[in-house]
Amino acid sequence: MKYFFLVLSLNLFAIEIIDKPLIFNELRKQLTKEYIHSHYGIKVKKIDIVPKIIVIHWTAIDNFEDSYARFKEPILPSDRPDIKKASALNVSTHFMIKRDGTIYRLMDETTMARHVIGLNYSSIGIENVGGQNNINNLTNKQLKANIELIHYLTKKYPSINYLIGHYEYANFVNHTLWLEKNPLYRTVKYDPGKKFLNRLRQVITDLKVAP
Repeated sequence: MKYFFLVLSLNLFAIEIIDKPLIFNELRKQLTKEYIHSHYGIKVKKIDIVPKIIVIHWTAIDNFEDSYARFKEPILPSDRPDIKKASALNVSTHFMIKRDGTIYRLMDETTMARHVIGLNYSSIGIENVGGQNNINNLTNKQLKANIELIHYLTKKYPSINYLIGHYEYANFVNHTLWLEKNPLYRTVKYDPGKKFLNRLRQVITDLKVAP
């Protein structure tokens, strides 16, 4: 079931967000706690985060429902051997933006999602439907939606200082926000494409880029 919300941001423009929750049951919560312990060396009772980074992604699938299905279940699909050895916890993201610019919230913004190595514990993930076969095909409507959503999030969470593309995550190794303990756990990423990210940064000028 979908729930519709109209959220008024602090700079007085309206942003439309549709809630479409992932399955975030006790199993997923427990797997998240285990991930935090094994990868970050932290034992937690809650999986809350203080957002400090926004990470922009693409789903590598050009269809919304297929993209959503990849994130929905608590257990990682069997066709992800590149990251399954690190945890059975499925990937997740806080927001997903359809190709027509519709913004969906998939989970609470202050709950940890598995979307970026080393930085999950301080970041909000925004997935854009597209990028299949690593082709830079994100739309102008998605760009506009990203700009609106980032403005909304930075007003809501003043703790956010950084805006990065997923492909830039490894630049944070040795940064104080980097938590990954396994030096071999790395993947090569291209999303959301340099062209898209550069266009986004031409508008979003108040956040730091990857160090």
